[in-house]
Amino acid sequence: MNNIIIAVDGPSASGKSTVSKGLARKLGYNYADSGALYRAITWYILDCRIDPNNNAAVIKSLDDIKMQFNVLNGVVNFLLNNRSLTSEIRAESINKYVSIVSAVPEVRELVVKWLRSMADCGNLVMEGRDIGTVVFPNAYKKFYLDASSEERAKRRHNENVPQSESMSVKEVKESLSNRDKLDSSRKIAPLRIASDAKVIDTTSMDIDQVVDKIASLL
Repeated sequence: MNNIIIAVDGPSASGKSTVSKGLARKLGYNYADSGALYRAITWYILDCRIDPNNNAAVIKSLDDIKMQFNVLNGVVNFLLNNRSLTSEIRAESINKYVSIVSAVPEVRELVVKWLRSMADCGNLVMEGRDIGTVVFPNAYKKFYLDASSEERAKRRHNENVPQSESMSVKEVKESLSNRDKLDSSRKIAPLRIASDAKVIDTTSMDIDQVVDKIASLL
């Protein structure tokens, strides 16, 4: 791997996506969202009416998934079986099951393989939950973003979601808490802070402040 990888990890709604996109633009790097791949597999499983809790069925379905990658306007995009997925993978139904699906070892093994192949896409800012600990343990620099549970719930609540799936801030906070527990307690690649990562609390910071903070550290 000759290209530079900057890993940005952290829990849901900590600001990883927006900060990573801004940092990539500032540095002239490409941006990669690892979580989108787990969400895409979850979408596929639900679309095929497979029970996300049925590990055997989930594992079997992986053989039918073909993933293609390309870089467009500084973003590493993907096609799942020649289909582009955007808003579909951000639905609350995906939020509900993605931690369950991503805890399946075979799912993680496949996604990690896909993510590592992105190293051929140029210098990257890649965000996720195990980028600095598992996917690219030798990444050039590692950052871990976090924020208070209240602030994260407000951020997620304010994101654009279909009106039919609107939730109260309290419900969003409970959903995030459940996801945190699942992500942190799974046996394979749990959410944790890499020993050599710089931790940044984004609770009282705006996007530009976080991006500038990371850029200054680089």
